[in-house]
Amino acid sequence: MSATPKRRTRERIVEAGLRLFNDFGEPNVTTGLIASELGISPGNLYYHFRNKEEIVTDLFAEFEKEMAGLLLAPRHGRPGVEEVWQQIHALFELIRRYQFLYRDLNDILSRNRTVELQFKRILQLSVQASMAACNGLIAAGEMQASRLERQALADNLVIVATYWMSYEYVRNPREPLGEAAVQRGAFQVLALAAPHLRGRSRELFEKLAKKYLAE
Repeated sequence: MSATPKRRTRERIVEAGLRLFNDFGEPNVTTGLIASELGISPGNLYYHFRNKEEIVTDLFAEFEKEMAGLLLAPRHGRPGVEEVWQQIHALFELIRRYQFLYRDLNDILSRNRTVELQFKRILQLSVQASMAACNGLIAAGEMQASRLERQALADNLVIVATYWMSYEYVRNPREPLGEAAVQRGAFQVLALAAPHLRGRSRELFEKLAKKYLAE
């Protein structure tokens, strides 16, 4: 009978941690603040998590699982920029939900060895997924790029995606990161590939460009 309340309290701690980390930045949030937000005692929180790093690790494990699900999702039909765009947009939506991980990335990695190793896996998987997307577009006649160009492009796509939220935060630290930031980030990532796109994918990119550059 007692297992359900304990599990629910743990879930509430993780949910509150994510909300507070996103709102105020992970370095500025303490376990005491999380406990206060939930109306529980610090001792109750420590029963589930010994410290804040364990909460961050728990959140990152869930983020990594969702990110892997998106990056490894099977592709259906003819490869094209629509599918790439949808995947990029979904990735940025996920990044926005866990934005503190990216905004406070360097600080977190300097303290949390577990997250450091997990994030390296995400970066590697992201580069592999970017290369697979490029190879699919080339096979479909929708992209033209040498092997070296594809390798550089894959790295650049991941770099921009990784640090876009930090860039948005620096542009306006007092404005919440909303859907507009997601749209801008997804478009900027796709724009890196634009010079290599051909045919139908190039035409679709031009339509996207007119829409987002006009807003």
